[in-house]
Amino acid sequence: MTSPGALAQEPPFKRGESQWGIGLGVDVQREAYRDMGNDTQGIPLIYFENYWVRVMGPGVELKLPPAGPVSFRLKARYAMEGFEASDSPYLAGMAEREDGVWIGGQATWHTPFVNLSAELMGDASSNSEGRQFKLQADRRFVSGKFSFTPRLAAVHLDQEYVGYYYGVNASEAIPGRPQYEGDSTINMEVGLRIDYTLSPKQNVFLDLRSTRLGDGIKDSPLIDRSSQTGLRVGYLYRF
Repeated sequence: MTSPGALAQEPPFKRGESQWGIGLGVDVQREAYRDMGNDTQGIPLIYFENYWVRVMGPGVELKLPPAGPVSFRLKARYAMEGFEASDSPYLAGMAEREDGVWIGGQATWHTPFVNLSAELMGDASSNSEGRQFKLQADRRFVSGKFSFTPRLAAVHLDQEYVGYYYGVNASEAIPGRPQYEGDSTINMEVGLRIDYTLSPKQNVFLDLRSTRLGDGIKDSPLIDRSSQTGLRVGYLYRF
């Protein structure tokens, strides 16, 4: 459910400065849906950033004027979190769940010790009509050409989101797969991002993540694991 970018946090851009980049990433996730294997996806990385805008892969951010140590962003991203009935034998007869386009905003308080952020997003595609609220703490450590960014987050998912992606409609219920409406829930996420600078223009990264699913998701008959794990690796060349 999370979509980490391909660049670690860097100093702010000045007016008139901009940068382009291209690359490729691969994302592997161990799904929590019953009888579903690992989901592996290639992700083209297109990067652009200046004083006002940041584009990375499926995400776009509009930078707003800061207030002291607090920065603000308007955000949009494409989230690949849907499924088809053919993805798992257990899902046979289920209607397709579409991916979502999410828009919203984020505020981040930058302190000498940790970055604290709050993010509110809504499903602009109207597939789930859901909302997400995320609180996250992260900090970047630099050692030579390496940087390490651990993070911890809590994500509140409303009933509409849970019901769409993890619910079972009356028309989809069969013996062994009862109807389930779902309920709002809170997922806990932990992650570690490792960046390595090959050259001033080249960067490779590895992002590891684990999500402990909330009760509203774990109680779904579609789910047979209490957590999801995944990793993303990639390469980016900046012009």
